[in-house]
Amino acid sequence: MNLTGLLPTDIGLNAAVAICAIALVSGIARGFSGFGSALIFMPLASSIAAPRLVAALLLIIDLVGSAPLIPNAWKQADRRATAIMALGALAGVPIGTWFLSRLEPVTTRWIISAFVFALLLLLLSGWRYRGRDRAAISIGIGGLAGFCSGLAQTGGPPIVGYWLGRPIASAIQRANIVLFFAASDFFSLVSYALSGLITMDAIRFAIVVGPAYGIG
Repeated sequence: MNLTGLLPTDIGLNAAVAICAIALVSGIARGFSGFGSALIFMPLASSIAAPRLVAALLLIIDLVGSAPLIPNAWKQADRRATAIMALGALAGVPIGTWFLSRLEPVTTRWIISAFVFALLLLLLSGWRYRGRDRAAISIGIGGLAGFCSGLAQTGGPPIVGYWLGRPIASAIQRANIVLFFAASDFFSLVSYALSGLITMDAIRFAIVVGPAYGIG
């Protein structure tokens, strides 16, 4: 099968090259900071292709790209704290997925752009949660991150803003973030599959875009 045979029918070669270039830049951001790829990839790529395809595409390539990080994160993470936060994502991801699967593409693009802008402002503000550890707060932040992940794979900023403010070692912070993303991605995979968002077009297109993301 040639390259064009891997592209969705509504994606031309020039559009595919542009999405690969966006994936390269997104992968660089992911590799440098451990998160943030969706803040670049989703608004730019969804201006070229359907948001449902773009979200599923990013989920697939990020799952594959982050898989090697999971074993070490499992060893270093505070698994109890991560599990509590993942409970929120378990509820939030299906809600975000429902909106992604039901809304019109133009509406979804505007919502994604607004979410990404708000989350970017959150990161630029330098906000960190400095309060006491409470299960309800962890679940709430996990739920918000899960909703953002289900809608647009943009669940990173709430999690990062929370855990970077915790008085714990940086290695544990990073491991918690990676392990939470692994759980959230799994929830998203199941939710997307049940909603019909994981299509053969997305899987084939991931073969094209994935290497650019991986290089980044």
